[in-house]
Amino acid sequence: MAKVPENSVNRGILLAVIMISSFFNPFMGSAVNIALPSISRDLHMNAVEISWIPMAFLLSAAVFLVPLGKLADIWGRKRMLLYGNIFFTLATLMCAFSFSGNFLIASRFLQGIGSAMSLSSGMAIIISAFPPEKRGRIIGWNTTSVYVGLSAAPLLGGFLTKVLGWSSLFYINAIAGVLVIAGILYGVRTEWAEAKNDRFDFTGSLIYIPSMSALMYGFSKLPGNFALILTITGALGIIGFVLWELREKSPVLDIALFSRNKIFAFSNLAALINYAATFGITFILSLYLQDVRGLNPLDAGLVLVIQPIIMAVMAMVSGRLSDRIDSQILSSLGMSMIVVGLILLIFLTTETSHAYLIMTLFILGFGFGMFSSPNTNSVMSSVEKRYLGTASATLGTMRLTGQMFSMAIAAMAIHIFIGSAQISQSNSDAFMQSVRVIFIVFAVLCTLGVFASLARGKKVKQVL
Repeated sequence: MAKVPENSVNRGILLAVIMISSFFNPFMGSAVNIALPSISRDLHMNAVEISWIPMAFLLSAAVFLVPLGKLADIWGRKRMLLYGNIFFTLATLMCAFSFSGNFLIASRFLQGIGSAMSLSSGMAIIISAFPPEKRGRIIGWNTTSVYVGLSAAPLLGGFLTKVLGWSSLFYINAIAGVLVIAGILYGVRTEWAEAKNDRFDFTGSLIYIPSMSALMYGFSKLPGNFALILTITGALGIIGFVLWELREKSPVLDIALFSRNKIFAFSNLAALINYAATFGITFILSLYLQDVRGLNPLDAGLVLVIQPIIMAVMAMVSGRLSDRIDSQILSSLGMSMIVVGLILLIFLTTETSHAYLIMTLFILGFGFGMFSSPNTNSVMSSVEKRYLGTASATLGTMRLTGQMFSMAIAAMAIHIFIGSAQISQSNSDAFMQSVRVIFIVFAVLCTLGVFASLARGKKVKQVL
């Protein structure tokens, strides 16, 4: 890999910028989950409607990540990172000033586009700016910042929601966005655009974006007839997208990366399954602790905080280990631990002790931390330099698509058991039935994910 000139990028500032961004994105997402009951009361939203506060963000981010990842490779990753954070910060302020549920959902959708711009370039820039022998360590630090954000969210998010109201979560994130923008302008004066001579595939993007939107939105609304039509239409559109990309000389997503590169393909599949089986956990447990067990946002956060704390510690450890131990082993071990935690959550009841729940969250946190950093290292180490933006965007898309499907599974189960009613003590038994179904589905998915993780094979020599 060509050395980045020292006077063109301050690696310390660059890493700090990426880590701050990586901290506040998950912080706000998790903190918003804690604030959902408060938002529901203030904006008069039922259980299905409030599920769209996180899902609107995930939908737009997942849909736009792949095209924006390719555009970042052509247009410039630093430029994409900068404008992405500007767009994200403005959308965050819109969220803070939301006067209705629909306006908040729309603002979260716009926020997701800004997040996709940042995510499509951030990890690729880190990989480009640091030498290969430090890759696992740097990825570990970045992943740790994600989990520290998740760790702070239940406590700080619960405190802010209780004392200052849920709008304060968005004000905090907007301030962080301004700091990130300043850091990019001051500390990063170089540009990465290894694919600048490629032509952007507008036709492929125009097929991909509506098809992915229909698939994800339709799936989230199942089992209705219109939702089924949307889901099938979206799936057919994705098939059409793949066929188009196979013929395109400059594809927005190089399908050959999946057909020729076993490690890239199965590492991304493992990420998709992992997040589909896990992201809805915090959403479900936040509703469970507050609406069923009667805890306030801060107390609920005190219970939920154990998982991301363990995740943060293990992500740093596993990131370093992935420079020496094959990611196939580390990620598969982490996924297996997650299966154990999900099985334990199946037996959750209205009388379950906090000690049992904390033990389960400890196991889940260990598994998440052990899986994520090595799996990211596996993906980013398996491609050529010119595909780093595409690889980062693809992995991000797998993560966000998985998260979207996870929320859709949770929302669908809740809708089947309690309809559009708000969750309360009066329908807690029906809600708990939906919770058991959700965690059974998650456990089965994650078991399949273990096999996908193992199927990637041993890593090859790093290509950068």
